[in-house]
Amino acid sequence: MSYCNYVSTKPKDDLHRIYHDFHYGTPIEDDNELFGRLILEINQAGLSWDIILKKQTNFLEAFDVYDISKIANYQEDKINELLQNSGIIRNKLKVNAVIYNANQVLLIQKEFGSFKYWLDSHLGKSKEEWVKLFKKHFKFVGGEIVNEFLMSLSYLPGAHQSTCFRYKELNTKK
Repeated sequence: MSYCNYVSTKPKDDLHRIYHDFHYGTPIEDDNELFGRLILEINQAGLSWDIILKKQTNFLEAFDVYDISKIANYQEDKINELLQNSGIIRNKLKVNAVIYNANQVLLIQKEFGSFKYWLDSHLGKSKEEWVKLFKKHFKFVGGEIVNEFLMSLSYLPGAHQSTCFRYKELNTKK
C-alpha cells in the first residue's frame, strides 16, 4: 500500500499515521466536529501537530465535546478552568478566539442552516479567498491555519499525494 511520504515509515500505531489514515482529507458533516477541527488547528499555531495529536482527547473533553452552543457561552470561570488545564494549550488568546469563533459559527448557522452548508457554499475558492473570508468572520485564523483546516476536510487540495491510497479512496468517493 502506498502512503504519503511523511507517514510512509511510521508504525501503524503512530498518531500521525492514524490521523493520516482515518481523518486527514476526510470531509466532516457534523458542525460540532467541524468546529472541533478548527479548535485543534487554532491551537496548533506556533506548535507541532504532534503536540495537538497527543492532546486531542483532552481538547475534546475540555471543550465540552466541541458543543458550539456551550462554548459560545463560556464565562470567566470556564475560561480560567481552561487556562489551568495542563492537558490543552493554555493560551488566553487562543481560548478567547475559540469562544469568539463559536459565537460566529452560531451566526453562520442562523443564516445558512449549518457551518457545513456555509463552507459548502464557498467551494471552489482559492486559498487566498478562503483566508480573506475566514479573517472576515473569525479570530486567530491566518493563512496556515485556514489552509490546514480546509485541506484536512478536502475543501482545498493537497492533503495526500496522488500515489497515496487515501488520495485514491477520497477521490473515488467524489
